[in-house]
Amino acid sequence: MAMKNVGYIDLPEHRGAGGFDHADIHLPSGRLYVAHTGNDAIDMIDSGRDRYIESMSGLKAVAGALVSEARGLVFTSNRGENTVSVFAPGAERDAFKIEVGVKPNGLAFDSVRGTLIAANVGDPSIPGSHTVSVVDVERRQRIAEVKVPGRTRWAIYDSARQMFFVNIASPARIIAIDARDPTKISKEYEVPAAGPHGLDLDPVTGRLFCACDAGVLLAIDAASGRALGDVALSGAPDVIFLNPQLGRLYVAIGDPGVIDVINVSTMRREEVVPTEAGAHTLALDRKRNKVYAFLPQSHRAAVFVDSV
Repeated sequence: MAMKNVGYIDLPEHRGAGGFDHADIHLPSGRLYVAHTGNDAIDMIDSGRDRYIESMSGLKAVAGALVSEARGLVFTSNRGENTVSVFAPGAERDAFKIEVGVKPNGLAFDSVRGTLIAANVGDPSIPGSHTVSVVDVERRQRIAEVKVPGRTRWAIYDSARQMFFVNIASPARIIAIDARDPTKISKEYEVPAAGPHGLDLDPVTGRLFCACDAGVLLAIDAASGRALGDVALSGAPDVIFLNPQLGRLYVAIGDPGVIDVINVSTMRREEVVPTEAGAHTLALDRKRNKVYAFLPQSHRAAVFVDSV
């Protein structure tokens, strides 16, 4: 298998500091949403034609986008205004906002209950601000605030176990919040590497994949927290995405600016794909086996196709 670069998509230039951040794709419409933090906006891309569509502004220091295909919704974490936004693909101008904790970042969604969590980075100068906000999307309100042991990173939802998992940078932890009672931490797993950052889940094997600042990717049993394997990375990682069809996991590494491609069956690195210095975020189109790397220096998205 090999990643092949098939082109680039020009995106708006940065108006401020911050570049790009977390992205996600709504496969039925082909709309890709990427947080353009430097512009307080979400940039939208047609992933079928690989063309920029437009930008949705007014999202201060937006840190990420998350899509729920089950509910036909998109969520954004707006770190600069302590809110999350909610809208339907194609109806972005009808978005509404809900107040959450301090500096929301990682998002995860339980589509059955309609429960969204926002993992808040917090502010060291505000005691107790490292939290996870729990939001009832239908009621458009925050229903709980869960204190966590440190600065949050990314979050995911495991529908089989009905658990939200959240990476904590320090102390190195993965915390679990039970969707049936999302008012408290249900479990805490110690992570045997510094700085848990990117997080994804293989629902078939029940493995969490945790990419750490220490330059290592860990496979962790979601039920027990036991470390099952590890692989060295090219540097400190950020966003990761698993392609279950190909059994490959893509890890964005801003320094030196590469994507590490990991075979999750063997836990071996199969490729190192150059991107651009500072390119720390990705999107994955699982339908077309396409990977998008967002390039902060040249204001573009590089498009790769992964093939068997």
